Amino acid sequence: MTYVMSLLLLGLVLGLVAVASNPSPYFAALGLVVVAGLGCGVLVGHGGTFLSLVLFLIYLGGMLVVFAYSAALAAEPYPESWGSRPIAVTMLVYVGGVVLVSGLFWSGWYESSWVSVEELDEFSSLRGDVGGVALMYSSGGEMLVISAWVLLLTLFVVLELTRGLSRGALRAV
Repeated sequence: MTYVMSLLLLGLVLGLVAVASNPSPYFAALGLVVVAGLGCGVLVGHGGTFLSLVLFLIYLGGMLVVFAYSAALAAEPYPESWGSRPIAVTMLVYVGGVVLVSGLFWSGWYESSWVSVEELDEFSSLRGDVGGVALMYSSGGEMLVISAWVLLLTLFVVLELTRGLSRGALRAV
């Protein structure tokens, strides 16, 4: 299980580097889908199966549609790919930065950090993610409302950024 979690975390970091270094929305959308899948895999490895399923469905159902819409409005005839020289140099700089920063915190990681939430409580009748969902809806109701407003604000920001030359969101493509 440690090897699977290590591969998921390595893929998550490399996917985030790919998203951060690419200016083209086409390849960034692919990187975001990969990062969302790997992040949900990390959550499943730590015992949050329901939370990872909900997050992945919300991401695919909501944010990917908004991102695909904005990518369609900002269409480029020849987008930069991950193989081009400026993008590859930027990716190497980001990977180098990740390696340097992880070297600072390398001694703090232990094998006991890979224990899932079900292995900590031997005689528990509830799974950890079910209790977390109940707590999210009872005590975290305000945070859910704030998160909905942030997603709505993100939608308007993306549409404003892709508007371009004051032509509005509806234009002849």
